[in-house]
Amino acid sequence: MSLIHIIILAIVQGLTEFLPISSSAHLILTPVVFGWPDQGLAFDVATHIGTLVAILWYFRADLGNLWQGFWHSVLQRELTADGRLAWAVLLGTIPVGLAGLTFENIIATQLRSPLIIATTTVVFGAALWAADYFGRRVRDEHALSWRDVALIGIAQAIALIPGTSRSGITMTTGLALGLNRVAAARFSFLLSIPVTALAGALETEKLIRQAAPVNWTELALGALFSGIAAYLCVRLLVGWLQRHGMLPFVLYRFALGAVLFWLFL
Repeated sequence: MSLIHIIILAIVQGLTEFLPISSSAHLILTPVVFGWPDQGLAFDVATHIGTLVAILWYFRADLGNLWQGFWHSVLQRELTADGRLAWAVLLGTIPVGLAGLTFENIIATQLRSPLIIATTTVVFGAALWAADYFGRRVRDEHALSWRDVALIGIAQAIALIPGTSRSGITMTTGLALGLNRVAAARFSFLLSIPVTALAGALETEKLIRQAAPVNWTELALGALFSGIAAYLCVRLLVGWLQRHGMLPFVLYRFALGAVLFWLFL
């Protein structure tokens, strides 16, 4: 890939990973729009690793508290607020881990269709609007019950279907369960950490073992540029959600879905 090719794809990933508009859909569609060959799952994972580093840096203080709370729960058998949230993140990751391992080949090949992306973009855009409009928005992420965590975890597993948006469907479920907008976004961001780390580790192990040469420079540049874009995006999104709702993202999803249906139906 050329440098401009790498930069565009990486910025697209970084800007869309944490917005509720589906980064996987944009990574699949961007080469289609520009007439580029599909960059492949390895580059997609590299850009996701870049966004992982960005979110680790953004939550660096919170993660220290979660780590302490986790070990306090293990050693003292007592759940603090941070310990409970740490366990929520871990338990909420189990469904997507199991689904990813089970349906990996189908996701990587059969579900990368523009029409599938168009459908999930519109359907889950409507769900986001409904949850944002009708949700009570009275709780923060520390008030999640174990049932809430399970439901959000299952929603994250559904997001393996391209176009759904992992951040979008987890925020949607959080809002539907009564979380406020910032809390729904924060828990969604925290949930991205273990699943992205797991996916990156598995894909890296495959790349190391495969016989075909790997362009590690392309992957490293993709991770770098996506990480920078993602960090800036998260900061701006949290600020936006403190004052505004999800409607702009819903309208964007509807417009994108309409264009995709027009182009590929």
